[in-house]
Amino acid sequence: MKKHHRITILLFGFSLLMAAQAVFSSETLLLYAAASTYNPISEIIGQFNNLQKEIKVKASFASSSTLAKQIQAGAPAHLFISANPKWMDFLERQNLIAPGSRTNLLRNKIVLISPASKPLTVKMEKQYDFAGQFDGKLCMGDPDHVPAGIYAKQGLSFFNWWDDIKPKVVGTKDVRAALTLVERGECSAGIVYTTDASASQKVKIIAEFPSKSHDPVVYPIARLTNSPDSTATFITFVKTPISQKIFEQYGFTMEKR
Repeated sequence: MKKHHRITILLFGFSLLMAAQAVFSSETLLLYAAASTYNPISEIIGQFNNLQKEIKVKASFASSSTLAKQIQAGAPAHLFISANPKWMDFLERQNLIAPGSRTNLLRNKIVLISPASKPLTVKMEKQYDFAGQFDGKLCMGDPDHVPAGIYAKQGLSFFNWWDDIKPKVVGTKDVRAALTLVERGECSAGIVYTTDASASQKVKIIAEFPSKSHDPVVYPIARLTNSPDSTATFITFVKTPISQKIFEQYGFTMEKR
């Protein structure tokens, strides 16, 4: 074999080795995040991955209850953003949250919506016959498990509407599924987060539930037990002005510190 051919082969082998080392040296973190954070978190992860060379973040989105149960079952997640404190508490009681890493990140609101093509008129009053205002179904997250559904049931109960409207309720796997059913006109009304409703041109916001009608819509974030130290880097990034601007563009409010 000629000398220059040997050199070429050696250089090629060295470049492959360096590429392999670069791949193995980069760390991939898996974030489990509430479905309602899909738009801003996807954008924030894109920004983070462009800025970071050694750390990459991927996300899995679903209802907070579904994600928490997956984590409990041993899913390989490193970070968790819940749409309410309940499911973060659930994991913390099982020692699955890294001590001292939990912090409240965002706030949101819940609103009553209808298909944009068939708007409803509703009075947010305790004596109002809400169930009698439409013939179809009311779509919302499962009120037993999904945070948006839990808040929705609290709001409906505050106005004494729950008992009458319950037969019309369609509980969905997460808040975005409820939004989709209203967008398609398969439900005459729905209760979702204001951030989801504002991002859709296919639904109309009928009314906002007053804050006193339900628990505060708070999104905590935390590292999971045995997650690498680099997860703290991403948590820091989601609190920067860059991330704050993105969250606010989608209608979220950053938690005051």
